[in-house]
Amino acid sequence: MNVYDARRMADVLAPLGYAEVDTPEAADLIILNTCHIREKAAEKVYSELGRLRVLKNTGSDAGAGPMIGVAGCVAQAEGAEMIRRAPYIDMVFGPQTYHRLPEMVARAHRNAAAGVGPGRGIIDTDFPAEAKFDHLPAAGAQGASAFLTVQEGCDRFCAFCVVPYTRGAEYSRPVAAVLDEARLLIDGGAREITLLGQNVNAYHGAGAAGEVRLAGLIEVLAALPGLERIRYTTSHPRDMTADLIAAHRDIDALMPYLHLPVQSGADTVLAAMNRQHTGDDYLRIIDDLRAARPDLALSSDFIVGHPGETDAEFGATLDLVRTVGYAQAYSFKYSSRPGTPAAGMDEAVDEAVKSERLARLRALLNEQQLAFNGSFVGRTLPVLFDRRGRTATQLAGRSPWMHAVHVDFADTAAANAAFGETREVEILSAHPHSLAGRPAAGVRFGQGETAA
Repeated sequence: MNVYDARRMADVLAPLGYAEVDTPEAADLIILNTCHIREKAAEKVYSELGRLRVLKNTGSDAGAGPMIGVAGCVAQAEGAEMIRRAPYIDMVFGPQTYHRLPEMVARAHRNAAAGVGPGRGIIDTDFPAEAKFDHLPAAGAQGASAFLTVQEGCDRFCAFCVVPYTRGAEYSRPVAAVLDEARLLIDGGAREITLLGQNVNAYHGAGAAGEVRLAGLIEVLAALPGLERIRYTTSHPRDMTADLIAAHRDIDALMPYLHLPVQSGADTVLAAMNRQHTGDDYLRIIDDLRAARPDLALSSDFIVGHPGETDAEFGATLDLVRTVGYAQAYSFKYSSRPGTPAAGMDEAVDEAVKSERLARLRALLNEQQLAFNGSFVGRTLPVLFDRRGRTATQLAGRSPWMHAVHVDFADTAAANAAFGETREVEILSAHPHSLAGRPAAGVRFGQGETAA
């Protein structure tokens, strides 16, 4: 979602004459778009600001250096504190207010011209009554694979999570607005769209005939000419409805890959986390999904060392992982976030214990991922090429199952012809985080060429 937000900020700034540059040294305006989900992510912000400070002149000629802004969830949570710690910042604004960037930039220029001293940066961390999407310009092209935010915020209030406090209550964009943006992305070359939301499967946008859930939105998007693939992330098990499970069976454009965080396999820990589901609830959902789409690949999120987690409870997480079998997963040590219910819980787990548990969990998950990737060697897969590789003849793309796939083409012309398109690829080898292949035999892959 931060990738999407950053691109939309660029769209907002374009009418002011701003265009993206490759280095901070070449910039007139630098924006750090931040995440507050873990302590380490927040710490990186201040570390990066320290490096940027050398580019910023805060002396008598204030404003001679680049303007610096901090956006996103750390800005939302720590606006005033951020200005205190880094008084050379010009703007601090939350994820719901970046549509007001033109006004903030104008005010920052006025402050600089008036010689306003350090510590007077603009702070805009309100939750506006109007949806920011109603005030954003038309979306720019993102390439063959694009992100589209359809839902923001979360009403679940997991004990460890800051999202309800930094992104606010759940909001779903109207179906018509989503379709309009999707058409723009397709016109700009998108063949795959990933629908985004903090709790995306809680989507309930207004449609022409009433409220539309995520399954209905996917159905109407799948009918758009030129759109080959649809994905969505991130989901909550409590909102994995029967119609959405059926969509995985019935809608060909919906890719056979689902990120469905469980966080823990122990019911006692899940209750302490306020996850509102049990391990058995989660496993029943997995069974229903696999009955609907037997080739579905699953990924998940795990937190180890939540306050009070015992060895036995951690063992339940390992058992759940063995039962499900994941294609990929994200796993982290519990990180206390200020203001969340878990931050006030007793029974903190020792850091060394958390590290040991995380190592064991990751070893199991990595073993499953490598086995999953290895099962595709020798198969021919459709790959959407959306990135350039290390050489002029190499491209990278995604399989339907979300593998990163690297392919070396015969020459630059063949690679250029395949870029932005879906091509059949014979998988030759599997690696921990990717597959490697070649254009499938007999399949056209370049200007008038055919693979041998």
